[in-house]
Amino acid sequence: MTDPVPQTPTAPQTGRGAKITARISSLWPGLLVCGLAALAAQFLSDHYGAPAMLMALLIGLSLHFLVEDGERCAPGINISSKLVLRIGVALLGGRISFEVFADLGLPIVGLMIAGLIATMAFGALAARLLGRGWRLAILAAGSVAICGASAAMAIAAVLPRNDVSERNLSFTVFSVTLLSTVAMIVYPIIAQLLGLDELASGVFLGGTIHDVAQVVGAGFSVSDEVGETATTVKLIRVSLLAPFVLILTLSLRQAGVEERRDGARPPILPGFVLAFLALAFVNSLGWIPGVVQEVLWALSKWAMLTAIAAVGMKTELKRILEVPRQSVILIVLNTLFIAGFVLAGTMLLL
Repeated sequence: MTDPVPQTPTAPQTGRGAKITARISSLWPGLLVCGLAALAAQFLSDHYGAPAMLMALLIGLSLHFLVEDGERCAPGINISSKLVLRIGVALLGGRISFEVFADLGLPIVGLMIAGLIATMAFGALAARLLGRGWRLAILAAGSVAICGASAAMAIAAVLPRNDVSERNLSFTVFSVTLLSTVAMIVYPIIAQLLGLDELASGVFLGGTIHDVAQVVGAGFSVSDEVGETATTVKLIRVSLLAPFVLILTLSLRQAGVEERRDGARPPILPGFVLAFLALAFVNSLGWIPGVVQEVLWALSKWAMLTAIAAVGMKTELKRILEVPRQSVILIVLNTLFIAGFVLAGTMLLL
C-alpha cells in the first residue's frame, strides 16, 4: 500500500497582495449596497418619473442601519461618499466644451457668472440674518447657483467638516432636488405667462433650475429649441463648478480653516477638480468622440447616484428632521433670488 503523499500547506498570502485583498474584502459590501441603491433609484426614476438624485438619497437614508450595525458595510459606504463622489464630479468635465461659451455669446455667459457671484453674496447675507453658519451658507448658495446636488457634493468635499456636515449635505441635496422638480413644472408656465420667446425661455430655464435632469425636462417640455438652449446654458453653469471649487479651496487655505489630514494641508488644486478641467480642455479640442462623451456622462451620473446614496446612509433621518426652519428658508430664498436675478437679466439682455 502506497503511503499518501504529504500535502504541503498553502502559504498564506503576505505583503502587498494580502493588503490589497484585505482592502477589497473590506470595501466590496458597502460599495455593492451603494451601487444597488443607485440602481434602484434609477429604476424608480425611469419607471415612475421620480428624480433619481432624490430617490438615491431617500433609499440611502432608509439604510442608515448598515453604518450603525458595524464595520461590514461602513468602509465601502465611506469610500463611496468620498472617492466615488470625486470620480463622478471629475467625469462631468467630459461633457463640457468651451464652444458653448461662444455659441451663446458673452452677455449670456456674463449673466451666468454674475448670477453665481450675486447668489453667493445674497446667500452669505441671508445666512447671517437667519443665524446660519458660513459652511451652510456656501453649500446652499453654491448648489443653487451652479448645478444642484452635484455642486453640493463637490463643495462639501472641500469644506472643513463639523458635527453637522453630513446632515447639512443631505438636507441640501434633498432641498435642491425637490425645488428643482417644482421649478421644472412651474418655470415653463412663468416663461409662457411673461411671453418670453424661445431663446429667452431657454436662458431663463437653464440659468435658474438647479439640476441638469430637471433643466432638460423643463426645456424640452416647451420645445426642442428651448430644450437645447436651456441645456447649453446649464452646461455653462456646470463649467463654473471647477473654478468655484478652486477659488473656495484657496480662500479656505488663506483663512486657515481648511480641513487637514494627519496635520497636512490639502492640495491647492484638488485632484478631482484638476481631472474635471483636463477633461473639459481635451473635449474642447474635439478629441473626445460623442460616444465617449455619453459614456463619461453616464458614468458620472452613476457615480453621483452611488455617492448620494452613501451620504444618505451616513445620515440619521431624525437629524434631517432636526434641521432648523431657518435653513429651509435660506435655501428657498436663494432659489427665489437666482430666479429673479436671471429673469431680470434675461429680459434686459434679450
